Formats: sequence, C-alpha cells, structure tokens
Amino acid sequence: MKKTFVFLIFCIVFANCKSTYRTQTFRQENIPVQPDYTKETSWAVLPNTYAENFKEYASNRLDTLKADVFYVYPTLITDKKDIRWNAPIGDIEQNDKVVNKAVLMQASAFATSGKVYVPLYRQAHLRSYPLYNKGGKEAQELAYSDVKKAFETYLKKYNNNRPIIMVGHSQGTTHTIRLLQDFFDEKPLQKQLIAAYIPGIGVKSDDFKTLKEMTSPKETGGFVSWNTYKKGHYPKKDKDWYKGSVTTNPITWNTTKETELDQHKGFLYSNGKLYDKALKIEITDGLVWSTNPKFPLRFFMSFLRKYHAGDINLFWQDIRENAEARTNSWLQENE
Repeated sequence: MKKTFVFLIFCIVFANCKSTYRTQTFRQENIPVQPDYTKETSWAVLPNTYAENFKEYASNRLDTLKADVFYVYPTLITDKKDIRWNAPIGDIEQNDKVVNKAVLMQASAFATSGKVYVPLYRQAHLRSYPLYNKGGKEAQELAYSDVKKAFETYLKKYNNNRPIIMVGHSQGTTHTIRLLQDFFDEKPLQKQLIAAYIPGIGVKSDDFKTLKEMTSPKETGGFVSWNTYKKGHYPKKDKDWYKGSVTTNPITWNTTKETELDQHKGFLYSNGKLYDKALKIEITDGLVWSTNPKFPLRFFMSFLRKYHAGDINLFWQDIRENAEARTNSWLQENE
C-alpha cells in the first residue's frame, strides 16, 4: 500500500474504536502551553504564509479573493499508546499532518473561494470521544477554547468585515458547530456567513436557531453536513447518532437522493490527482452511502465500511465548485 494512501485512513473509524487506549487522568498540570494567536507561529495557514504545495490549489487568485475561509482540522492525534489528552501546537509530527494531509486534502477545496485561515490548536486525542466522561470532555473543552480564541483573533485582526466560509471536519466540526452557535446563530455576524461546511459529525437541524440547512446549490447563510459510509453499511456502535442528522447531497447540493457516475466532479487522491466520475451516492437517514470509488487503490478502500476520512476529498471538486458558486451568489446579493 502506498504511503500516500494514509490520509484515507488516518482518522480512525469511531465505530471500530475500542476501549484499549492507554490513558491517564486529565490534570491541569499536564495541559500544553496556550497558543498566542496574535503570533503567526500559532497558525498553520495564513494568507501570507501559504506553503508552495498549497498555493497550487489557490490558482493565483489570492489577491482577488473577496471572502475568507476559516478551517478547523479533524482529529490527527490517534495513537492508542499516546496518553496525552491534548497535543501541543509545537508538536512537529502533528503539525506535519495538519499542513500536508488535512490542509492539502480538505482546506484546499476552498482556496479559490476565499483566503484561508487555519489555526493550530491543542486538539483533543481521538479517545476523548469514547472516553468523554473520563477526561474527554475536559480535553475537548480545552481544544475548543483555542479554536474560539483563534476565531476571536481572526475577527479582530484579519477579517475586516469580509464574508466568511466556515469549514470543519470531524473534531473540527465539533468545534465549528460551537463557533457557529457562539458567533453566528441569532448574531449580527450571520449576515457575513456565506456557508458552513461541517461534515464528519452528526448535525441536527435544531442545533441552531436561525442557521438553516441549505438545500439548493447557490443558497447562502446556512450550513451543509454529511457523513460518508460504504453503500449498504451502518455504524457498528452508537447506532443512533446518525439518525435524523442533516444529510446534504455533496454532489448535487439539493434534495436529490441518488446520483450517477457522470455527476461526480472529482475525488482528490493524495497523489494530487483528481478522479472524476469515480463514485455514485445514495442519501439515507443521516448517511451518505457511496459506492467504492474508482481510483488506483480502490481494492484497499473496499475493506472499509466508513469513509469518514474522505468526507471532503471524496467530493473535493464538487465542493470546490459549490463553494465558488455560493461565494459568487453571496457577493452578488450583497454588493
């Protein structure tokens, strides 16, 4: 198996997680140093610090972009032998995953719609979900405190009243939901929201009061969400978390329940190549069921039931074009 295939499986499937983690009691004295978001070193990506490989996805449009993208990456600290509850933002191994996996495979889809901001944060270990009542809650609260502080700094230092696309995945969506609740829902800032893309966690319509699920491709001011599984499969554990969750069609962006191969615009594989017409999907209650994608290592993907790690890059070109369409729509309505 190629090393580059790692991204497709780096987010361990929650349904397969067992309580075999090495762990420790959550203690204040073990908390990593708090980031200072007034410093560039506390950000994985700022518009003036794009890595060369990320610049390629911006298509030389950076200076002309009129919107911003605030992206919160998923859980990347997953080793069952790692007893830390939260990763420090100076962790070189984790930061390499942030920049060269999550940012390249996920945030890149939005690089032609807005200037991208990605804060480093003291992400909670994956076990914070299954061990939520045994230290996980405190770990996730700590992680969110960073994301919240980073967003406050972004608003004060960088935003300048520009429209915003909010993006999260998995743990990133856990935190982005709270950002939307704290800063946008029933708040004046909602007027600046182009769209929120928040896949990888079960999101219910009543999680928000004034932010609504978007059901048309150019709709703005609301959110979209989905969770991708192999066709015919359901979560093995926590079987009720997905039922009733918002399930956006990430190919048509409307209420269509099924798609054909020729509708799929492109899956970004970790070799940097796009594969269009690679999959078909079916919308079920809370899940997007996908066929096994057609790409060089599809044989290995056939062993997976949950396509969690591919929630964004499986639909990378579809998302890229949709984010551009929503941004243009918002600008036309507000300029």
